[in-house]
Amino acid sequence: MPDRRRFLMAGALAALLTGCAAALPGGAQGGRRDSAAALTARPAGTGTAPPAGTAPLGLGVSREPLLHVPPGLDGDGVVPLLVALHGAGGDAAAGLAPLRALADERGLLLLAPSSRGPTWDAVRGGYGADVGLLDQALDRVFATVPVDGDRVAVSGFSDGASYALGLGLANGALFRRVVAFSPGFVPGGQRVGRPAVYVAHGDADQVLPVARTSRRIVPALEADGYDVTYREFAGPHTVPPEVAREAVDWLGWNGPR
Repeated sequence: MPDRRRFLMAGALAALLTGCAAALPGGAQGGRRDSAAALTARPAGTGTAPPAGTAPLGLGVSREPLLHVPPGLDGDGVVPLLVALHGAGGDAAAGLAPLRALADERGLLLLAPSSRGPTWDAVRGGYGADVGLLDQALDRVFATVPVDGDRVAVSGFSDGASYALGLGLANGALFRRVVAFSPGFVPGGQRVGRPAVYVAHGDADQVLPVARTSRRIVPALEADGYDVTYREFAGPHTVPPEVAREAVDWLGWNGPR
């Protein structure tokens, strides 16, 4: 891991664990218990899928969001969408990396934004510019691609997993499923709906140790009434291919319908 990314992750971990409480999701740190995480964009179910491949969304911002279109979406029907969030120090390409090949295999549209700072806003203290940009990106995708409103999910790795949990629980009317690979905590925010949740974490994770993160997060979510699938694997702070595949299998979504 590059020194800069290791430093950023270590800093995020230190800030995260300093005041970490057992009931992370219910009284979560790093966010406000208000509606600041709410997203307003909604699928229209109309439009035509662009050519297969990965391209910037064209919002005219630095660190452009990337849209990855799998092959075979040139026919009729609405398609599933997975928002993929990178870890600290990463970018949109890093968000796509664990899932791109599986998306091509299963016919999943991927949207990968980049955080405005070195990590996501709620991880640093409160929802803000990153929510606004994601809403703008989703609005662009929904206006141009026939996305299936019943098959929209959010995923992420590390800080991106924490952010995916915060956004997913705050936007259950939009995100039907949430995938969190090695999360650190659940940012606060008003909760809407009851999305199903998949969490995976390595038992030898030295960046976000599982005993202080997912082993607390999962029982707290279950106690709050969420349907959680938990996968603890032998390994460090990473997304093994077999775990990524298991998560996509758990989504259960395959191409247009």
